[in-house]
Amino acid sequence: MTSKAQKDPNEDGKTKSKRPRGMGGVLLIMALLTSLFLVVARSNQEGQNSIDGLYSHLLNGRVEQLELSDSGQALAHVRVDGKLQELEVFVREMMRADIQLYRSLVNQRINNTLYASSDSSSLQRFADDVQNEAVHVSQVFFVNELEPRSGTEHKDKDGRKAGAYLTAILQTKNSSEYVRLDPQPASEKTLQQVAELLQKRGVPMRNVDLSLGNEFRTTETNQAMLYLVGTIGPWVLILAVVWFFILRQMRSPGGTGGVLSFGRSRAQLYTKENRTNITFDDVAGMDEAKAEVREIIEFLKNPQKFARLGGSIPRGVLLVGSPGTGKTLLARAIAGEAEVPFFSISGSDFVEMFVGVGASRVRDLFKQARETSPCIVFLDEIDAVGRKRGTGMGGGHDEREQTLNAILVEMDGFDSDRGIILVGATNRPDVLDPALLRPGRFDRQVVIDLPDAKGREAILKVHARKVRSSGSVNMQLIAKATSGFSGAELAAVVNESAILAAMKNKDAIEMSDLEEARDRVRWGREKRSRAIEEADRKVTAYHEAGHAIVSCKTPDQDPVHKVTIVSRGRALGATMSLPEKDDYNHWRRKLLGRIAVCYGGRVAEDLVFGDISAGAQNDIEQATNLAKLMVCELGMSEKAGPVKYTSDQENPFLGREFSLANGLSEQTLELINDEVRRVIEEQYAAARRLLIEHRTALDQVAAALLKHETLSGDEVVAILRGDDIDDYRAAQLRLHAQAERPKRTEPEIEPTRDVEPQANPGMGLSQA
Repeated sequence: MTSKAQKDPNEDGKTKSKRPRGMGGVLLIMALLTSLFLVVARSNQEGQNSIDGLYSHLLNGRVEQLELSDSGQALAHVRVDGKLQELEVFVREMMRADIQLYRSLVNQRINNTLYASSDSSSLQRFADDVQNEAVHVSQVFFVNELEPRSGTEHKDKDGRKAGAYLTAILQTKNSSEYVRLDPQPASEKTLQQVAELLQKRGVPMRNVDLSLGNEFRTTETNQAMLYLVGTIGPWVLILAVVWFFILRQMRSPGGTGGVLSFGRSRAQLYTKENRTNITFDDVAGMDEAKAEVREIIEFLKNPQKFARLGGSIPRGVLLVGSPGTGKTLLARAIAGEAEVPFFSISGSDFVEMFVGVGASRVRDLFKQARETSPCIVFLDEIDAVGRKRGTGMGGGHDEREQTLNAILVEMDGFDSDRGIILVGATNRPDVLDPALLRPGRFDRQVVIDLPDAKGREAILKVHARKVRSSGSVNMQLIAKATSGFSGAELAAVVNESAILAAMKNKDAIEMSDLEEARDRVRWGREKRSRAIEEADRKVTAYHEAGHAIVSCKTPDQDPVHKVTIVSRGRALGATMSLPEKDDYNHWRRKLLGRIAVCYGGRVAEDLVFGDISAGAQNDIEQATNLAKLMVCELGMSEKAGPVKYTSDQENPFLGREFSLANGLSEQTLELINDEVRRVIEEQYAAARRLLIEHRTALDQVAAALLKHETLSGDEVVAILRGDDIDDYRAAQLRLHAQAERPKRTEPEIEPTRDVEPQANPGMGLSQA
């Protein structure tokens, strides 16, 4: 036995893996570079570039040159305080037409001598000149500069302040003049009156509203810093990325978080301190399988007990069973019970898009297992990588086959005294490679069958721990009525019953909830909301009545559990039969009777309505497949003989299918077809004779279904005896009342729940 430090070698590794290996340095470099770029980007401006400021400079004749690029960047040369500056502004798409209009003002200087703002009569003189046609005005701009939203008085270094004014382009004989007209308090004319006068004379006028809130302030560009960052910065960023993502990670290939980490195993490790919450107490219905895996755990805990007799530990154990039988649950219980490291991984985790990754992960998995031995390695769904070689499209270079080869080598390569056991689980042992199943690799195959009645009862009790059930619940009766259910289906029955009880606002689960949950899991949910015409209900009632009568009158058939014309699942009605016991041998007489039961509904439609519907499609399919199975595989035909005519080969891509063997002669194929037809026709005739003989009962059962929609198996038997269905139901209610009366009068006497109560011959498990 190894020490605790040996058992958990990844303890320090897990702590280190939480730290970002080198990520902090890369983030710091990227943050510095980003900051430098932001500094350079903001070195062009001290405030936010404002299109309103550009308009103001244009309208006041300060722009000497203006360039507008296709990307929307406007570059203006502005004369401010006698100095020429370059200003760059981003212009939106909708404003580019305005810029093109204002470009006519470039190189236009305000002439302060014509209509000086200091002259109180300048506005009046301008109006008189326009009226007398002394000047010709080609363009007028009515400018209104507003204060910012803060409401404070604003005035920048260029003299901009809130207020309205006019700017106009005057055409003379020899040149054009650009003037600005400010409002004069003592003038007889106002700006609005002058603007109306110009509009009457047809002068183009543009109203411009500008805001003083976004100023157009600039500073000198730091050309040295811009050149340094623009030239060296990108190379520094590229080198930092290359250093982190390639050079640094290549130093430890396959390390946690590295570039080659896809080659590492993804197995989850469970130790004595970190284990699942599932133990063998949570696993029921598989006592033999639990005994075998207990031996393995005992061997790992106390190897000297077996070594003194010369025994060696098995190298592999394969759990085989149908879906839902509890293979993965048993493996989780092993992880919960074992005091040795337990590696858990799925077969699909080995296959990746990169070639060779599966084999690399297998080698890494067994490397970790050797470092922590003795240990258990659990490979779930091993058929994902363990299929027979030679069936893939890639031949020997197929990725799945390379992974399987690595598993075979690792299983046969380590010594048995190292204490490594591989536990595999699959529901398809027939597709596994023979080299994987030979002794020395998987020495044991533990078959997990569907649970029997005792196992089902134990499984139901395990799942019933999590729910609140009433005292009337008898798990033994439910176990007998769930023949053929897997462990997963039984868990679904208990969970579904809890949901049903909660929807009905019950305090605990009752027997009726469990029975309805069983029916839902096996046959689907009732669909009472589906609207069905009365004629269709009548056809469905006779169809299901035919099934029920043939089933009751045919020997060796499972008793009818329930007959309903309420839509359940995809069927308009259903006749449900439940076996009284687990049936391991299928006799020919019983199989023939089952074919007759399948045709009971079709025969009933033909007898009553003189026609047949499409409702027997599934019945015909089941009967035909069963007849083919009897003739071609089970040897239950005297003419065909005890010969198997089907092929065991399967398509590796399409899966298994019912197909006849190759090489059969035409006479043999004709014989098989004749025998299948003979079996079907004989049972069809048998069903027809039964229904003709019990035609009155057929009408009575159909009438009861139309009235009550659902009948129990005992009620169908009562109708066949000649009892009235209403009187029978009333008698059943009285029996139930008598059975409940002692519990209410003597509450101190608690009935024993483990003892099966004496069932009344006329009572069934399910009531309508």
